[in-house]
Amino acid sequence: MTRYWIGVASLEHVLRGVAGGFAQVCHGKPGPLRSMKGDDWIIYYSPTTQFGGKESCQSFTAVGKISPGDPYTFAMSNNFIPWRRNVSFLPSKQIPIQPLLEKLTFIKDKKKWGFPLRRGCFEIPEEDFLLIAKHMGVI
Repeated sequence: MTRYWIGVASLEHVLRGVAGGFAQVCHGKPGPLRSMKGDDWIIYYSPTTQFGGKESCQSFTAVGKISPGDPYTFAMSNNFIPWRRNVSFLPSKQIPIQPLLEKLTFIKDKKKWGFPLRRGCFEIPEEDFLLIAKHMGVI
């Protein structure tokens, strides 16, 4: 059964993942990646343009299909070895979250819409995935 995921990362980190064909979530933790399986889908939401920066992005920024295989580690430096999964990203356009807030079912409290995104990576219903992917020009 196909599952659908939201990953949260700055735009600069998402673009690195798209260029490299990988997903990395929750500061490199393996747990969420182990829950994903080949043929699942991931959409990235970027709250900011740069990691640790203050410039707001608040957009869905990439969509891809999880590739078969297991999560793996990648040494970015001697003291940072995060977990990753291979992903086939599709051409898509970035879209702001604001116009979709009322229709997204994973956001229960529309006044505190950012709260669920603080989890960093989580599963969403297929209907939410299809809504976002449609607006991103994927389907």
